[in-house]
Amino acid sequence: MIPLLTLLGCAGERPTTLGASNGQLGTCPDSPNCVASAEARESHRIEPLSATLPEVKQAVAGMDGAQIISEQDNYLYAEFTTRLMGFVDDVEFLADPAAGVVQVRSASRLGKSDLGVNRKRIEAIRLAVQEQRTR
Repeated sequence: MIPLLTLLGCAGERPTTLGASNGQLGTCPDSPNCVASAEARESHRIEPLSATLPEVKQAVAGMDGAQIISEQDNYLYAEFTTRLMGFVDDVEFLADPAAGVVQVRSASRLGKSDLGVNRKRIEAIRLAVQEQRTR
């Protein structure tokens, strides 16, 4: 099975629904492999980051498998790729300066479950920002 997945690739296609609309990032599909600060469902909801976009960018840049794909105004988009299988997660950040937070959305491109990876990633970014501030 692993050789077959390697041949087929695990990256999937970049979603066409990325980006902000009406000042918000998108919500999550029904599958449990996504978290977003714009979500009402507790299973998918995660708190926004108390940070600035430059702080988030610095934290993301230092993480394994991260590649910043685009950055514009108050928006940052990164892809995270796993080493072994090459699975790709799409991670978006939208600064909300009026509220003093950065909205987030982290979603797996393929599969159903992510074993909590997307939630853990956002929490790791939250921690990295806090550590930056104490240096």
